[in-house]
Amino acid sequence: MTIATGAAQPSFAELFAPKLVTVWREGYGAASLRADALAGLTVAIVALPLSMAIAIASGVSPERGLYTAIVGGFIVSLLGGSRFQIGGPAGAFIVLVAATVRLHGLDGLLLATMLSGFIMLAIGFLRLGTFIKYIPYPVTVGFTAGIAVIIFASQIKDIFGLQFAGAEPGPFVPKLMALAAAIPSFSVAAFGVTILTVGLIVFLRRLRPHWPAMLIAVGAASVACWALGLPVATIGSRFGGIPHFLPPPHLPGISSAKIIAVLPDALAFAMLGSIESLLSAVVADSMTGRRHRSNCELVAQGAANIASALFGGICVTGTIARTATNVRAGARSPLAGMFHAVLILAFMLVAASLASYIPLAALAGVLAVVCWNMAERQQFATLLRASRSDAVVLLATFLLTIFRDLTTGIVTGFTISAFLFLHRMAQSVAVENGMPVAEEDRPDRENDDPHKPYNAALATDREVVVYRISGAFFFGAAASVAAILENLAEKPKAYVIDFSAVTIVDSSAASMIEGFVRKAGRQGALVYVTGARRAILRTLLTHGVRRPQVRFKATVASAMASAHGQG
Repeated sequence: MTIATGAAQPSFAELFAPKLVTVWREGYGAASLRADALAGLTVAIVALPLSMAIAIASGVSPERGLYTAIVGGFIVSLLGGSRFQIGGPAGAFIVLVAATVRLHGLDGLLLATMLSGFIMLAIGFLRLGTFIKYIPYPVTVGFTAGIAVIIFASQIKDIFGLQFAGAEPGPFVPKLMALAAAIPSFSVAAFGVTILTVGLIVFLRRLRPHWPAMLIAVGAASVACWALGLPVATIGSRFGGIPHFLPPPHLPGISSAKIIAVLPDALAFAMLGSIESLLSAVVADSMTGRRHRSNCELVAQGAANIASALFGGICVTGTIARTATNVRAGARSPLAGMFHAVLILAFMLVAASLASYIPLAALAGVLAVVCWNMAERQQFATLLRASRSDAVVLLATFLLTIFRDLTTGIVTGFTISAFLFLHRMAQSVAVENGMPVAEEDRPDRENDDPHKPYNAALATDREVVVYRISGAFFFGAAASVAAILENLAEKPKAYVIDFSAVTIVDSSAASMIEGFVRKAGRQGALVYVTGARRAILRTLLTHGVRRPQVRFKATVASAMASAHGQG
């Protein structure tokens, strides 16, 4: 049967109450406060150099990255629908922000950021956030890898200390040509600083993974440049330092012509911000077993972007790496994100003058490491091997993101995905969970055919929960199925997921199953996959759905027997 709920529809207040309110209702004590303060300090240490590096790479001054982390990060945690989300400037926005600054100037960027906030507010209040999850997995991997390539290309100038006769070109190919022409200005000192920074980050992450590797590396590079008098560009030499205060809020220049001019950029900011923030929230969910509220999170992201623009900041979004750091540091509530913002503000008030000594080559090294981690190399290679259709979508998105623009890459990738899969979609995808009080007698041969849909009444044992997925299981259905599977009240010792009625599985659906398997593993439960056809089995294996956490069986009955140690 198709799962349906007879429960009353949740109220507006239940859907949009910030997670901070939920935490207070649950009870919040001194131990949680200490844990959140330490987690906030840890994240602030990570966010400090990253925020400045991202701002510089985006074509604005470093303090604007700090404004974004302070104002945007505070509001995301204050109003958000995720307990652990850390908001701030993100590497994914570098390409869009830099292009907007070139076309419309700083004032145009601030206006586009503010408009994107209003768009995200509308998406959230209209409860459209759930549909963001329908972005196909190859599209997500493709544009993320494309962004990583573009960001790295933008850092080559500072990595090698190159000097341009004019402004650095924005488009990818002209940029590479300009970089090639600037090779005679290569600086050994700048390149050495970059190598030192990257080497220290890699070394510390391997030997002391809990230490703030990026901050230590940037600090060491700054001290080395100052002590040795190295001729490298610094924040002070290029930008004149960082102010010791947060500026008063002010509106950017607004006119109907300006709004029309920056509206496409605002839409792109809103689209990417929604995708990135919800991906980050999902990562936090997968690490903690909690569940975020998508629409509440988008409302918070919208408010944060509006506030960031008022204070001179750039685009705000949920940041996956900083959010994961927050979870690993022991955060208990959104207060950790608020502490992180306050501590970055404290740095501005007390020690902003020290930032003038930071070499730009060190920040370029930080971003080079970010790009390496951001590229999702393993997932990229997996999708290339998975199927021709996944490879086509992945490469189209990846190449268009690099050589055209991010929006074109995402839209084209999504369109190709739709044409490749929608015609194979059945009317619906159902997930069935049968747990009756008693099982009816039935012939032993009923489940002998692995491709015959089973009767969900077989799932009588409360220690083994049986789920049936039927139909075309692809990116359009994966989000709906994930919402059911990831919100299980039961904690059995085994799950049985039956694929006997599934006609097709794509990479998005396979990745969703892999995530569910990991979550079940953290609960100490095995997952049995039954009735999977050879092509479906190959797709699941390619995406990491395999032993030892997964067992493959021909029928539901054999899987249940195995779960009880009978086969």
